[in-house]
Amino acid sequence: MTKVLFVISAADRWTLNDGSVHPSGYWAEEVAVPHRIFSEAGWDIAVATPGGKAPTLDRLSLGLAGGMPWKRGAVKSYLDGIEPVLATPVALETVDPDAFDVVFYPGGHGPMEDLAYDKTSGALLANRLASGKPLALLCHAPAAILAAAAPDGTSPFAGYRMTGLSNREELFNRFARKAPWLLEDKLKEAGVEYSKARIPLRPFIVVDRNLYTGQNPQSSEELAGRLVADVGAQSSK
Repeated sequence: MTKVLFVISAADRWTLNDGSVHPSGYWAEEVAVPHRIFSEAGWDIAVATPGGKAPTLDRLSLGLAGGMPWKRGAVKSYLDGIEPVLATPVALETVDPDAFDVVFYPGGHGPMEDLAYDKTSGALLANRLASGKPLALLCHAPAAILAAAAPDGTSPFAGYRMTGLSNREELFNRFARKAPWLLEDKLKEAGVEYSKARIPLRPFIVVDRNLYTGQNPQSSEELAGRLVADVGAQSSK
């Protein structure tokens, strides 16, 4: 059975430039949709967070920003069904990532607050990238690569093709104008070959070797589906 490690931010806020706090956490669709697709594929899913703290749902992701009412309803219903799993994550510090076939990071603004600076996660990402096993990061989750560093201080992700939430998409949020930094800018600074969809808020994924990235919440289904297809193809060889 394919085993996937779901690494979710434990942050419940995003601290802005002026010191104000924007309540945040994980984005509903980015957890619910991939979790459902992996579960339907028969994958064994383990959820981990820094410190083993239960992740916080960003309430905005079940509001208008989360899409049409029918979509938000389906996402909420699914999250309600896996609430016991989300409430009892394992501590990321205790996890052996080599025991998993796939490592998957969903987004939300939470990773901008904690995973972007988490050395345990950074080491996991660097080692995973080097292992050749599938690694996937969605929307804001690529912020976590900022905590990964090679011995010479450079990013192990430099030269990789990636995507993540674009500056234009981020700035649709008024509070983002007070952001300490924007993800697209930081990825480029890290040496990533960043690309994005021509139209904001449309599904867009990038696959480079064993690294899979999705630009925004709307990319959740396509990213998860691509992982399932590719891992299944490898398993059948």
